Amino acid sequence: MADPLIYPMAAHVGLAAILYTLLTVARAPAIWGLGRRPDGSNPWAAYEPRISANLSNQFEWPLFFYSACLLLLVQHAVQPLHVYLAWTFIAGRIAHTGVQVLTKNVRLRGLVFTINFLAVLGMWLSLVMP
Repeated sequence: MADPLIYPMAAHVGLAAILYTLLTVARAPAIWGLGRRPDGSNPWAAYEPRISANLSNQFEWPLFFYSACLLLLVQHAVQPLHVYLAWTFIAGRIAHTGVQVLTKNVRLRGLVFTINFLAVLGMWLSLVMP
């Protein structure tokens, strides 16, 4: 049986895969002509830059999430608190993705990002202050 910390890590990989798929669909009208409106415009043009930006975000702060997870796994130090914080991080990432892709509300996006931020900080604090 896999360590329970693997599942939130895999969920984040799944989120990134979904974003890659959405980005491909959003770019299809411009690149391949698939799904263009009758006037030739891209119906996803407003969303494409937001999906792209969110996908880039999946390789910024999550780096610290993966680092903490890997250190915990290698040290055989995973506790229920770490799994809880990891799933909190994933919930925050999903919420952040929804806010960033579906709205232009930067203030709300910052508030939602705080969930991710604090969850990963909690993981790192538990690593350095056992």
